[in-house]
Amino acid sequence: MEREKTGERILQAALEQFAQRGYLAVSIRDICGAVGIKEGTVYYHFADKRAILQAILARFEEQGDGLTETLFAALGEGVAAPVSMEGVSRRFFEGYLMDPFCNRVLRLLAIEQHHDGELRRLYREWLFDRPLRIQEAAFAQLQRLGLLAGESAADLAVRYYAPIFFYTQRYLLSGELTEEKKAAFGAAVGRQLAAMERGAC
Repeated sequence: MEREKTGERILQAALEQFAQRGYLAVSIRDICGAVGIKEGTVYYHFADKRAILQAILARFEEQGDGLTETLFAALGEGVAAPVSMEGVSRRFFEGYLMDPFCNRVLRLLAIEQHHDGELRRLYREWLFDRPLRIQEAAFAQLQRLGLLAGESAADLAVRYYAPIFFYTQRYLLSGELTEEKKAAFGAAVGRQLAAMERGAC
């Protein structure tokens, strides 16, 4: 049990520092200092710094996959009730973009996308490809139910998500996540959702 607690403390301390300074700037010694352990203790739990990163990313993808599956299930073709864009978006914002763990990983990916091919792939998957697929599915359901016409669901998803991505970068991935930043993001996105409800998007 104590071993598991130490391993978890190592992961949390590493992620906190990775999210603030980037993976490359953080050393095993930095992580040990934050946890208050000797370097040998880290190697008892993880082979090296990359193994710590891989454990963090595995947990992140597992959590993200779970949220994605839930959202896609709610947007399935057999679902007859109209989708709530606000409901889908809020779940995505609160359960993903503003989730403390996921937010730290996203900040890490934003920092390291320029230096690491794997992290660049994950950044594109989790900040572009996956969100767009979710939004496209939501618009497609509205179109199937005859509640929305016009552009393709894919084009609507891009138009809808573009300002959300902007606000995410401005408020949620710029330094430490705070309640003030969450509130500013919520207000900005709220205006976007209201405009959509009025048919502006």
